[in-house]
Amino acid sequence: MASPQASRSLEELMSEASHNVKKLPVALISCGVSLSAAALSLIFKALGGTFGMPSGATVHLFYGFLVVVVIFGLVEASFGYWVVPRDLDGWRATAKTMLWFSIFPLVVVAALGGFVF
Repeated sequence: MASPQASRSLEELMSEASHNVKKLPVALISCGVSLSAAALSLIFKALGGTFGMPSGATVHLFYGFLVVVVIFGLVEASFGYWVVPRDLDGWRATAKTMLWFSIFPLVVVAALGGFVF
């Protein structure tokens, strides 16, 4: 099962980062790494449940979405590590936008069972 405490601390970190600029790099790195890890764990699971007997297009769409989420998570984490700490005030709006855009894939991956280890 997913750890409720881990997801709650990630949500708290994202919420605090929108108010405190100094927490933006940590929030970007944490969210990006956890998003990539959860999507990678779904890539190695067999399709089932909602998908039933998936057709070729459904399988390609599912795995394509997961690959895009993994890449987005890695880009988000590297952006938080390399770019944002060097010029916090200059990249604040971009960092907040990236952090808020990561909520949708995070919710989808969590709904598909990505945080179940």
